[in-house]
Amino acid sequence: MHKKALPVALAFFAAAFPSRPAHTQNQLPATSPEDRAAAKEIFRQLIEINTTDTPQGSVTAATQAMQKRFLDAGFSPDDVQLVGPNPRKMNLVVRIRAAAPANEKPVLFLCHMDVVQALRPDWHTDPFEFVEKDGYYYGRGTQDMKESDAALVWTFLRLHREGYKPRRDLVLALTADEEGGKFNGAKWLVEQHRDMVDAAFVINPDAGGVELDHGRAVIADVEATEKVYSDYQVTATNRGGHSSLPRPDNAIYELTAALNKLAAYSFPFEMNDVTREYFKILASQESAQTAADMRAILAIPPDTAAAARLSAEPSFNSNFRTTCVATRLSAGHANNALPQTAQANVNCRIFPGHSPEEIRKQLIEVFGDPKLSVKYVSDAGGVTDTAPERKAIVPPAPIEEVFAPLTRITQSIWPGVPVAPVMENGASDSIYFSWAGIPCYGYSAIALELDDDRAHGQDERLPIDSYWKSLDFFYSFARAVGGE
Repeated sequence: MHKKALPVALAFFAAAFPSRPAHTQNQLPATSPEDRAAAKEIFRQLIEINTTDTPQGSVTAATQAMQKRFLDAGFSPDDVQLVGPNPRKMNLVVRIRAAAPANEKPVLFLCHMDVVQALRPDWHTDPFEFVEKDGYYYGRGTQDMKESDAALVWTFLRLHREGYKPRRDLVLALTADEEGGKFNGAKWLVEQHRDMVDAAFVINPDAGGVELDHGRAVIADVEATEKVYSDYQVTATNRGGHSSLPRPDNAIYELTAALNKLAAYSFPFEMNDVTREYFKILASQESAQTAADMRAILAIPPDTAAAARLSAEPSFNSNFRTTCVATRLSAGHANNALPQTAQANVNCRIFPGHSPEEIRKQLIEVFGDPKLSVKYVSDAGGVTDTAPERKAIVPPAPIEEVFAPLTRITQSIWPGVPVAPVMENGASDSIYFSWAGIPCYGYSAIALELDDDRAHGQDERLPIDSYWKSLDFFYSFARAVGGE
């Protein structure tokens, strides 16, 4: 779809899928206690399998465990395929076949199984132990994204148990290395086994969800476009020397001076058609100064003072611009020597319309130090002098067979909550399917407080009630897109 058509598409989104009063919502069938117990056990098993990209981790251990569940439930081995380029990074592709030869392409649910490393000393609980406490489930992956992995495994198992036969195939792909590593499963499947994952559209629960403000559902986000993820290696070098003769030009000081400049720098304020629609809808849910500021940034030209006030909130700020932050540091070779080398990883989330190479050059300008080198780091860890010129996904037009049931079911669970297209501030495996021409939409059906995003962080946790509601959503949504 050409960019010029996007405003029409978003206007269609708002008109075709409006919020409806609570009394008009169809109530979903409640998930039974027995099904909740089964879904909880799947969640527990996944959390307690270490799927980090480390010697201790194995995605294959998790995908094999889920494969066993499907085979034990009676799935045909032909419909439960374990495939991949590395013994520790095997992907699982599960298929519920249509009742008759389908004229429609399948629906693909895309879920990564790997998680970011978590260190036990940093947590109050063991990150690879499933802990239930104070209304939450704790553990690495409870927000990103083993909650959706488990919910969709349970959904496919329940549909099979009930003898459900869709009018089109439903496919679930559980993949490796979305968080990093050399064997990205989504990319590999698209390139090597397109027939297994080809689809009319992709639902990727690694994005989107319901935003809560003190328990009140404010907005349901559906990812319509993404930022571009990019890492850079920033290096300062120096002749070093004896530590008894300190000099202000040592490598650590040069590097930290550059990083301080980056910390004080804000990339230019920007909006696009997706973020404009998002803040237009969100403004109707806010009050007082925040709502006024959201309306003010929609003006042409935008109100810069309003943009500055909203930017004080990190989740808003990341919707307005490219963001870059130092995430790792290393320096020196001995305790009694001035460092000859100091190095940092700078992680950037690039606003659509800009390439990694453009941002690499901009970082060089921000640092303003010709003695520093700024190189690109690929997802597989390779370091090069220049970066790719790729840009963000072109947002697809909203597909009615996705958004009509998504809106209806979401509003059955959270009555009246507006459903809005958003820009994902991170990045996900949707990009590989989008590049292949398959529309992708990110929606997790997980409700989280705005200030309790702990993905990749300490003491990651998920409200128990959010997990139950995601079960209700995915079961009803899978039946809706598969054909009742």
